Formats: sequence, C-alpha cells, structure tokens
Amino acid sequence: MNTHLTITTLPGVGQKRAELLAKLGIETIGDLLYHFPRAYQNRGNVTSLDSCENGATVSVVLTVATAATTAKLPGMLTLTKFVAFDDTGKCTVTFFNQAYLQTAFQVGSTYRFYGKITRRKASLELSSPAWEAAPEDVILPDFTPVYPLTTGISSKMLDGMIRALLPQIDGIVDPIPESVRVQHSLIPLAQALRDIHSPTDYAALDAARRRLIFEEFYLFCMQAQKNAAENATAPTEFARVAPTSLAPVLEQVSFTLTDAQTAAVEDIVTDMTGDTAPMERLLSGDVGSGKTICAACAIYLAAESGYQAAIMTPTEILATQHFHDLAPPFEALGFSCALLVGSLTAKKKQAVRAALADGSVDIVFGTVALITDDTDFANLGLVVTDEQHRFGVNQRDALAAKSNGAHSLTMSATPIPRTMAHILYNGISISHIDTMPPGRQRVDTFVVNESYRARLNAFIEKQIVAGNQVYIVCPAVDNSEDEDNLVGLDYREGEEQVPLKSAVVVARELQETFANRRVAHMHGRLKGEEKERIMRKFAAGEIDILVSTTVIEVGVNVPNTTLMIVENAERFGLAQLHQLRGRVGRGSAKSYCILVTESAENSASYERLRTLAECYNGYEIAERDLAQRGPGDFFAQPDVTRQHGSLKFRLASLCDSFDLLKDAAAAAKTQTTADLF
Repeated sequence: MNTHLTITTLPGVGQKRAELLAKLGIETIGDLLYHFPRAYQNRGNVTSLDSCENGATVSVVLTVATAATTAKLPGMLTLTKFVAFDDTGKCTVTFFNQAYLQTAFQVGSTYRFYGKITRRKASLELSSPAWEAAPEDVILPDFTPVYPLTTGISSKMLDGMIRALLPQIDGIVDPIPESVRVQHSLIPLAQALRDIHSPTDYAALDAARRRLIFEEFYLFCMQAQKNAAENATAPTEFARVAPTSLAPVLEQVSFTLTDAQTAAVEDIVTDMTGDTAPMERLLSGDVGSGKTICAACAIYLAAESGYQAAIMTPTEILATQHFHDLAPPFEALGFSCALLVGSLTAKKKQAVRAALADGSVDIVFGTVALITDDTDFANLGLVVTDEQHRFGVNQRDALAAKSNGAHSLTMSATPIPRTMAHILYNGISISHIDTMPPGRQRVDTFVVNESYRARLNAFIEKQIVAGNQVYIVCPAVDNSEDEDNLVGLDYREGEEQVPLKSAVVVARELQETFANRRVAHMHGRLKGEEKERIMRKFAAGEIDILVSTTVIEVGVNVPNTTLMIVENAERFGLAQLHQLRGRVGRGSAKSYCILVTESAENSASYERLRTLAECYNGYEIAERDLAQRGPGDFFAQPDVTRQHGSLKFRLASLCDSFDLLKDAAAAAKTQTTADLF
C-alpha cells in the first residue's frame, strides 16, 4: 500500500471533502490510517432494559413495536419517537430534529441502540441514541471508534473510510525493525492499525496502543539522533560573539537575577562566546520564572557584537507583548528594534523587511512572518524561539537557515522532568529555571464540584466588581464534540465520564447569567486573526469574562486577570493545568484558580487534582504527573499534524509508562538513521 497517495484517490473523496479532511491533518492515505480514535463506545456490553439505571449510558438490543411518528414542536423543532422492547420490558426511543428517521425503523425488526437512558417512574426513554440494525445472522463489532472531528466530517464517515482501507494494509512498510519488535514484544504495524481502529477486545486494543506509542517515541528519538549528528558537525562559519559585560541590559530592565537565572545566563554566555560551534540551547522554566530576561541577555550579546537577533513567537499578540516589553530598553542602548507580524499593512511589512535586509534593524520580534521567502537578514546571529513546542522543526530550521550559523535559543514554559528532557532533547543543551523570582504571587488553587456553581458565579461577579477579569477554560469547543453520544475520552470500560463542557455553550450560559457583563469565547477553530482580535480586546480590558479552550495556554500577559476556572478539570494533565494556572497571578491583586470536577472525592482523579492545590512548583508537579500519567501531557497538542522531530504525538499523550519512552530511546540508539530517513 502506498500511504503517500493523496486522500482524493479514495472513492467518494472529492475536493470539497478533501479540504474538510485537511483541517484534521488528513491529506494522504497514511494520515487517514494514523488518525486514531479518541474514544471507544463499548456497544458490545449489552444489557437488558430491566437492568438499566437512570442516567446511565447503555447498549441495548431492542425490537421495534410501533411505527415511528413525528410531531412538530415550538421553535421549528421536531420529535420522532416509537416504542421498542426486549424480553424484560419496553422503552420509548426519541430523536430530536431527525424527522427523516421516521421511516428508518421497521416494526418487528431488531436494532442495537447505544445512548443515555432515563427512567421516569415505570417508563424508560432512550434519547437520540446511536443505532444500527442487528439481525440475528449478523455479528456486530463490540467497539465503535469515536474520532476527532471537524464540521462536515462525522465519526461514522471516518469509520467507513478507514474500515474500507484496513483489508488492504498487509503490505504496509513497518518503520520498526523486526529485531526491535521481537525484543520489545511489539505487534506488527498492520495488526496494530487494525486493532486500534477496530479492536476485538481490550487486550487487542492495549497491544495496538502500546506498539503505536512505542513507534511514535522511536521515530522521535531517531529524528533526535539525526539532528544531533548533524549538529555535531560544526559549521565553518557561525556568529562569533565577543565576551562583554551584561550590566547595561540588566540595568535597563532593573532586574535582579535569581540563582537559577544566573546559571542559565552563564550557560548562554559560555555557548555564545565559544569558538567551536553555535549555541543550540533549550531554556526550560515555569510560566513567570523569568526566561525572557535570560533571552534578553542573549539578544544583547548578539547585538553588541554586531549581529541581528530575531525572536519568533506563535502568536502576534505574544510577539507584540515582547516588542513592547523589550524594545524600549534595547532602543535606549542604541539598538534599532522592529515588529514583523502578519497583520501589518503590506507597506509596513515591506519597510521592515527592507530594514532587515540592509541591516538597519538590529532586533526583530515576529511570528512565522519572519520565515517567509521574502524576509532576508543582513547578518542574523541569534534566533530565539518562544514557546518552542508550538513550532515544528521545519519552522525553526527555516528561520535559522536565513543565517550562516546563527546561535539558537528555544524557550519552553513547560517544566519538563530532567529524566525525560535528556532523552527528548538528545544533542541539545538544556538550562532549567526551577525557582521563581521573588515577589511572584502564589495563585491559590481549589478543587470543587458542581454543587459550588452558585458560589462560583458569585465569586466571578465579585472579581469583576473589583475591576478584575476572569478566564474560564473548557475542554471542548462546542457540543458537536459530544457527537454520537460520546460520554468520555478514556477508552477503558467503567471509566466513562461526565459530558464535556464546551466553550461555546458555557459562554452563552454565562452571558445569560451575567447579562450586564462582557463575555466572549475563543477556541482553536477560530481563524488566527479572530483569536488575536479577541485577545487584544481582553488585554485592553474590554472583555470581563473570556471563555476559552486551552488555546490561552500560550497567551498574552494580562495582569488584570485574577481568576481562572477550569471546567472538567479531570480531563487535563497536571502539567497542563499548571500551565493554565500561570495565566493568572501576574499582577498585584490576589489571584485564584478553581478546578471544577464531578469526580468523587475519594477517586484517583480527585486526588490527582488535589496535587495542584498543594504544590506550586512546576518541576515537582511535572515529576508527579510523569509518575501518575506518563509523559503524555508534555507532548499533547490538539489539532496538529504528525511531524517527526517535534513534540506532537497522536497517542503518546495517553501513555501510562515512562519505561516505554526509555525502551524506545534505547532501541533507537541501536539503529542507524540512514536506514530510516
């Protein structure tokens, strides 16, 4: 099978559908095969009607007793319903706004239904369940996959496309050598792909997931080795930086470095003033730990030696923030600074690019606009990448390629455990800033359940009356993410969770509750310029409550924000929650983070969240998260395509054993990258 063929080679996939699939990162047959389910409905766990508990999500096999009828409801709504039964009782099955189903169910025929059941006294009702015909001579699969979706692409559609491919994958090329598979008891790729999309039982699913997670780690480590080998050969020409005192820049920002910052700056100075190779360093530290001043020291070293410095961020608003914070002190020292982002007028962008090309701009702050073909530098000597995990390897390399051996400093606000960092960043030097600057306020953190909703709303109002602003984070964008009765993100039976809170719905509810307040919502499906517009308004104080998905994890500094509420907090990893918490507590006012969960107080999920209320050190939290959940939270990025060499994995976010990463790294060291790439 040629997995590189475009998705349009499949039957029924025209240009319009291909464009929709591209939003999910699916452009080739290989992309489709590696578009893994995010949950599974265990429809094979069939129960009888008399055993159904009120509010439970159940799978039942029922025979239709009455013809379906459709009634019109107020507001242009319709209700279609009929009665079905099994040997133990009967049930009313209802569908809202699906009048076309009136002729879909034949009296006397049997179907398997999967959905939430409601018991009202002696009667039962299934509301809008998933369904499939269940004749006696057909064996239905126990597990039904639920895929990450986008508007216009349903889970059933993806399931059908993938099932049509699975019988054809026996000859697929396996990137893991047979010797490695045997040594680590891994199943072949074709079997893993079949069992991840259409598992027969939990054992098969576990084996498939284990093999595919290993593959992701293995390929990443192989790429890291390749990068390390390439970096080991020092270029004959690179930016030669002269040692100089950093006092001028430190005096400009009136900043006293912590011991951890001092150590990081010393690492940077040693790297940049060395005479063997350009710097290739990762600066890892908590949100608010002071990475920016360390980067400022690197910028000063480069600029003082006559080189240009470029600072690339993932968003325009973050680039603008860095520009406003750092340009004044550098301009006071005599260096020319500029901002290059996509929203500038064509004339302004042209002027900045001309100044970069002729060397009249020393320091530029920007987004991916810095790596376009028409952006050239006279003498680029330093590339600083902020929030490095938001960029792919190709994007970082594209900026570095605009120079002859520029130094590279990448920053990450995710405190990565040291044991993991040495594996993941093979060949890259790492500086850890593991202490916070004095005066940084602690964000008091609480874990509560839904019974606190009235008090939460009162607390929100109190913060706004005091002149402050509020973040509310939801795990879902809108209700479409609960399509097909998805009730949990975990594939394990018995671990079903409450429905996801969605940003769109929560924002609408809050606007009704706080009618006199300014409420807005933001999520990853919005266009970049729209997200930038919303964040600018929020930063300017024109929005009181911003409801968002985790896109605010990397965002602008808004000191006026004093409260963050995270809905369905059990759905997030500790490291990610700590990242989100770092969005507040940046001003002088007392700040709070409230984690809302429906997990029972004696559950493992609740106790895990309690860690955030007890611990405020990002590295300690990262180590605890690693021990409890595995390395996934440090890699997981929603809505991204698969790219070797970047911290973007499809399944590794669910890995439950750090040993798997270590095994994959050890296996990669026994191979030569030439055999793979």
